Amino acid sequence: MTFNPLKEKGLPLEKQLRNWHQIIAKPYKKQKVDCYTRTRHILMNGIEVEGWGFKHQFNRFMTDIDDKDRANISRIGRIENQQQMTCNWMCPEDQSVLETTLGYEQVAVDLTAWLAQNEPDKYVKETFNFGLLEDFDHLYRYAQYAYMREGVEPNDIVQGMTDVITGRPTQHHHNCNGLRLRKHYDKTTASPQTKVNILTVLSGEQQTHNFYAEHGFMYGDHVLRETYAEIKDVEEEHVTMYESLIDPSETMLEKLLLHEFTEVCNYYTCVEDEVDDEIKKYWELFLDIELGHLQLVSDMFKKYEKRDPEEVIGSEVIIPCRFQSQKTYVQKILEKEVNKRLAPDGEYYKSIEEIPDDWASYAVQERVAEISSPSENSINVVEFYNDRDIIEAGETLKNRQVDILEKGLQKVSVAKNTVGPHKLQEMIDTHEQRKSEKEKLI
Repeated sequence: MTFNPLKEKGLPLEKQLRNWHQIIAKPYKKQKVDCYTRTRHILMNGIEVEGWGFKHQFNRFMTDIDDKDRANISRIGRIENQQQMTCNWMCPEDQSVLETTLGYEQVAVDLTAWLAQNEPDKYVKETFNFGLLEDFDHLYRYAQYAYMREGVEPNDIVQGMTDVITGRPTQHHHNCNGLRLRKHYDKTTASPQTKVNILTVLSGEQQTHNFYAEHGFMYGDHVLRETYAEIKDVEEEHVTMYESLIDPSETMLEKLLLHEFTEVCNYYTCVEDEVDDEIKKYWELFLDIELGHLQLVSDMFKKYEKRDPEEVIGSEVIIPCRFQSQKTYVQKILEKEVNKRLAPDGEYYKSIEEIPDDWASYAVQERVAEISSPSENSINVVEFYNDRDIIEAGETLKNRQVDILEKGLQKVSVAKNTVGPHKLQEMIDTHEQRKSEKEKLI
């Protein structure tokens, strides 16, 4: 059944203000919550932060609208600030920063994998695949600390829906930011699916950056703090990369329209997919609220730009993401593209062997890792606890781990504390030997 958001009135703006008891939802129970309920609340937090922030930018820079419409934009921003609080504070107090972090990276992996498979633009799809393998490795690095510090197994959070194993090594994610700039789509020909896909993943990555910026200091372990700093820096690059895909010639009203449409599409999907009846009630309410916002913004778009909103967003709702296991797709991309790197001048991606010796990112990587790479220390430290790294994956993928690391590891600009293929194989062999010895004593 088709659903045209432009034909839905939604909840009128004057009825959207809620009291404090309505704003602050009862948090879910971390021991019982479905992992994809957690990912939905994390993503929608990011979607609302982006929507709220853009309203402020709109009112700061948009001059050619009347006072009534400017006031409505500020009122919408207030409502979205309340929605953000509801989404964000579904998180329970007994869920640690590291546990929440694993949830953030599960969002990034499974969201980006879904987007890549449902992206009509080949260039944008390849960009999603590239970012996917970086977030995949972040999940693996944080999983080591979660186990060491708090005894948290990866499946305590990802519930077997997402593999946890090395991806493109995090130390190789640091690039000259100029290389992160991609070619943008053409607003006149790009599919609404492409526009919504990009704004959705951008919002998620931006919120991940913000979460690490605001919580990475909360651990006393200096190596862990450095790891949050290192991965936060990569998330900054991801924001740069994804936002550069957006056509900069879009007017502020076009962008405002796309923001509201993206919020509608994401809440629509949340309503369809949510398994927690109590949380689903909030998704239903927020969908109604965002439909009201979309109507107001659509009227403004027609008023000031003298254009039909369907020219920008089409006439049907977009599905930005179905949160579900993407293990098969991720493994395929991992084995095929772990050696990809950013090509110069916004070109398609090249293998390690194809990038030039004067590649701008080499200098960046050498500088930031001149003492060590914190993300590599995550594996070095876990060796003392567990003989080898903590992973959760099928046997086929487990058996490919050393090969994948060897394919994804550069030969130059490598940190001194790197766990290379030979070292990793030694750790695995030692673990298996001690495991066998232990079993003989039982």
